[in-house]
Amino acid sequence: MMRSYAFTSQGRLHTKNLEPFLMPTLLTDTNLFLWVDMENPTSHEIKFVLEDVFHFHPLSIEDCIQISPSPKLDEYIPKDGDKFNPYLFVVLHAVDYSRQDGVFDTSEMNFFIGKNFIVTFHYVTLKAILNIAQRCEKAGNLTVRTPDHLAHTLMDAIIEHYSPAVDELSNEVAALEDVVLNEEDKSVLNNIIKTKKEVYHLKQIIMPQKEVLARLGRGEFKMIKPNLLPYYRDVYDRLSHFNDIASGYTDSLTNILQVYLNMVNNRTSEIIKVLTLFTILTTPTMLIGGWYGMNITFPEISSTDSSSIYWVWGVNIVATLLIFLYIRKKKWL
Repeated sequence: MMRSYAFTSQGRLHTKNLEPFLMPTLLTDTNLFLWVDMENPTSHEIKFVLEDVFHFHPLSIEDCIQISPSPKLDEYIPKDGDKFNPYLFVVLHAVDYSRQDGVFDTSEMNFFIGKNFIVTFHYVTLKAILNIAQRCEKAGNLTVRTPDHLAHTLMDAIIEHYSPAVDELSNEVAALEDVVLNEEDKSVLNNIIKTKKEVYHLKQIIMPQKEVLARLGRGEFKMIKPNLLPYYRDVYDRLSHFNDIASGYTDSLTNILQVYLNMVNNRTSEIIKVLTLFTILTTPTMLIGGWYGMNITFPEISSTDSSSIYWVWGVNIVATLLIFLYIRKKKWL
């Protein structure tokens, strides 16, 4: 699927759903700029748009088509024999968090940003991009007037879509805080470890993208106008905020894990304590029973003196009672 829009320098929608063969002609019009959004395009669309219309560098086309595990920012300046115009190639990642699965899914978003064009390329439907495209078609104009400003708007929408994912993760952490105080089974520990891994995964997604947005906001590239640098820095600040939130979740999960382990240790200690006290209380019985239960005749117990058995029982009961009272006095029980 491919969407295409031509805008005037005032941000008014000039044409939409362009015929592909008209794109080269519109690119020569200095009063217009072109946005082509390619969503899961066919091989024919990829070749025609990226190679035949815009003549992008083969390396950037290869990076665009293949799934990249990390963000990227490259500037392509034409050399002798190159047909393309100068452009920036940017790779960012949108995120989505499924609380049911407890997994962060990433979707790659590729940008080709030129002086009078922007091409976006992605394999899955991104709500952030779809919302801007629909708003553009309904309103008939954009508040942006240049490709680099439109690129900022798209990147800002992608980063803003981190917020629902981070909120879902926040609910997951809050649920773990409640559950850990009431349950001690193995599933709780597994959920804590799984959520902690996902927080770490989120930080791995955010950190490289911070570097990309920081470079865009530092004014390293002529393709980004100086008046737009504060806007890109604002996106960087928002991403940094999400990174700080993820760091806070890491600390919270560490504390939750520590509380859980302490509760397990306390529970184990209580069990050992009860078993130990039970052993101590039964020690007199085991000693006396073991002593007089041997197949040997003892002088103090004779067959003619039936009262001796009561002395044995009496000593047993008194010794056990004394141990019990001593334990109670020490408040061990």
